[in-house]
Amino acid sequence: MGMREHTIKGVMTSSPDTEILALWLDRQPSPHTRSCYLRDSGRLFAHVAKPLGRINLSDLQSFAQSLIDAGLAPISRARTIAATKSLFAFSHRMRHLAENPALELALPAYENRLAERIVGEEDVRRIVAGEPGTRNRILLNLLYTAGLRVSEACQLRWRNVAARGTVGQITVFGKNGRTRAILLPPDLWMELAGLRQERGLEEHVFQSRGGKPLDRGRVRMILLGAAQRAGINSPVSPHWLRHAHASHALDHGAPIHLVQATLGHSSVSTTSRYLHARPGDSSSRFLAPGRFLP
Repeated sequence: MGMREHTIKGVMTSSPDTEILALWLDRQPSPHTRSCYLRDSGRLFAHVAKPLGRINLSDLQSFAQSLIDAGLAPISRARTIAATKSLFAFSHRMRHLAENPALELALPAYENRLAERIVGEEDVRRIVAGEPGTRNRILLNLLYTAGLRVSEACQLRWRNVAARGTVGQITVFGKNGRTRAILLPPDLWMELAGLRQERGLEEHVFQSRGGKPLDRGRVRMILLGAAQRAGINSPVSPHWLRHAHASHALDHGAPIHLVQATLGHSSVSTTSRYLHARPGDSSSRFLAPGRFLP
């Protein structure tokens, strides 16, 4: 019997490939990552029109070129290729594939623009202080102070929030299945605790008027509105506040391992990027260029 074809939300694959694709997607703890990986794998299958077992390195290189031809930004191409390599590595580990043709597929280089995405401390203060809505102000403050990913803030429930003496603590189930506990300073803790009122432990902390958890798009609009009121016209995203947390904490002398644990980074090398992305500092200030002038 020939292999039946199945569709996973629009991704057409052969039956055995459908199963391995579903397993691979299930291993991604973040709904956002699953959504991106599903879209990326859909691009791949649409381009090669082959089952996984028949895809070779030439097909993958052709796919990478198609992303350039489609005008994808370098960072988007890098993410799509990374997802492709992840799918093939997983399929090989699960013995669905005898070989991994994506091993030699190079990740595209892209410009590191992290320094451009770090909001200054005074700007963060104006963004948070100028937000008129209590819930929204607490949300923005929490994104920055706790260094949360936007998905982590959206999924936070009251059972994840607890008092620890005069301060509070939130427990976050984050990327790659890592659970971390983050202490909140007294002022933020008192404001956050004041939001609860009579709500149950399983209810989300940040809800829409209809009682549903806020989604990423809504949080982004809240931040953009607050940034505009603060006189900041850059296209700020919630993740920029997480970048700001890392950079500002390191600037104030926080140990890099503590920042790593707070943000839930998989390694210190990820956190160390912020040591090299400080827009307000450079080794040039240690030089004396005047001595070279006539």
